[in-house]
Amino acid sequence: MTPEPRSSESVLRIVHLYPHLLGTYGDAGNSIVLRARAQARAIPAEVVLVNPGDAVPREGDVYLLGGGEDAKQTAAAQELREDGALVQAAGRGAAVFGICAGYQLLGTTFLGVGGVPTHGLGLLDVTTGRLERRAVGNMLAKPAEGLDLPELIGFENHGGATVLGPAAAPLGVVEIGVGNGAPDATGRRTEGAIQGNVVGTYLHGPALALNPALADLLLAAVLGPLAPIDDTLPDRLREHRLSHVLPATARASRRRSFSDRLRRKPSGPSGAAATLSHRTPGA
Repeated sequence: MTPEPRSSESVLRIVHLYPHLLGTYGDAGNSIVLRARAQARAIPAEVVLVNPGDAVPREGDVYLLGGGEDAKQTAAAQELREDGALVQAAGRGAAVFGICAGYQLLGTTFLGVGGVPTHGLGLLDVTTGRLERRAVGNMLAKPAEGLDLPELIGFENHGGATVLGPAAAPLGVVEIGVGNGAPDATGRRTEGAIQGNVVGTYLHGPALALNPALADLLLAAVLGPLAPIDDTLPDRLREHRLSHVLPATARASRRRSFSDRLRRKPSGPSGAAATLSHRTPGA
């Protein structure tokens, strides 16, 4: 969707939904990153915090949802369904970004409290069940075809196995980590989903600090083409992750896989450190 023209005085409204319910692993930093990257381009921006019980603004530009526990995720989904503003905003072209639990509740169904299937918001054509073993550790994913992004990096900690329907496209293809779970029909292990201006991912970190190009993708969805800015500092952070943190994760995985073979234990594609360095065949 092509963004509508904006006046130079128009303030970019970044709506951070339920930061106390859904805000694990630094997810609140995503709103700070978006505001800073807008302001670096002389675009006025404000962050609007929405707490449970508050009406969700209908005229926001970018909406953010973070990660959280099952009970908090279920409560957030119920409030957002009843409020209706987020679905309405997405329908008129606002950008929506969900992390982990926030990603799952943007889908059609997820497993809520006690593993009960729970209705999501239906903004992403995805459904979420359970992994056999929880995914915890660093992740590296190549951007999916058609997305002008560098490699995606971050930290995942989730028990959800997410399956994409035909209307959603993957955000990336996993090189290290678990991402959405089991390989898709093409044998790829994917990460996240994108559908129009709605994006979901399992990347914590916060994701947009580690992946500034992804932040710009969200901003460009509502602002149009963006002027370049100095990314020296985030580039150094990413280089450290790519050169030191992720190779260490891969080495730990190989040691764990070798140890599992010695003990004659299967080394599956999800769970702790071993699986977090699983590489998709052909990737």
